[in-house]
Amino acid sequence: MKKTYTETIESSNRKQAFELLARMEEEYERKNAAFFNKVLMEEPSLVVRVHAVTVLSEIGDDSSVSVLADVMKNDPSSLIRHEAAFSLGQLGLGGAVPFLIDSTLRDSSEIVRHEAAAALGGIGDERARKTLERACKDASEEVRGSALASIFNLDYLKFAGQRKQDAEQLAVSIQEKRKRAESQKTKRMPHP
Repeated sequence: MKKTYTETIESSNRKQAFELLARMEEEYERKNAAFFNKVLMEEPSLVVRVHAVTVLSEIGDDSSVSVLADVMKNDPSSLIRHEAAFSLGQLGLGGAVPFLIDSTLRDSSEIVRHEAAAALGGIGDERARKTLERACKDASEEVRGSALASIFNLDYLKFAGQRKQDAEQLAVSIQEKRKRAESQKTKRMPHP
């Protein structure tokens, strides 16, 4: 499939664009991620691409990660790259982490770096921690803020995971004590 990136804000043929948007509505109802992946690879209109990226944040699957990652890296529109980062975060798939790390550190647009850092926090994968620590030194206040918020989320997830593990260990310990107490009870002869 030929990959096309944003070449125009709006298609010169509005009727054709409206027909595509109508078809997108139908495919959204079918939750057809493959259709929206294809739109992103072929459609040059920014207004249509924004719709496609946004829909993928709701219905995308593993197949959408590489498409959104490619858009996030190569589309000339920082708006589209930003929306792709957001969608990858909303999908919450670990496969998106390396691509979001790259954009957090290397994208030329601060809105893309900010959104990629925020998406990393939303996914909550520890592989992002070093990148987020580096992003805390970004020239952009928005990027630094998103990176700090994402580190906070990673810390919270670690804290919550430890609390859950502690609770599970306590439950196991209580069950073991009950079993030992039951096995140590003296059994008396039943009375008629």
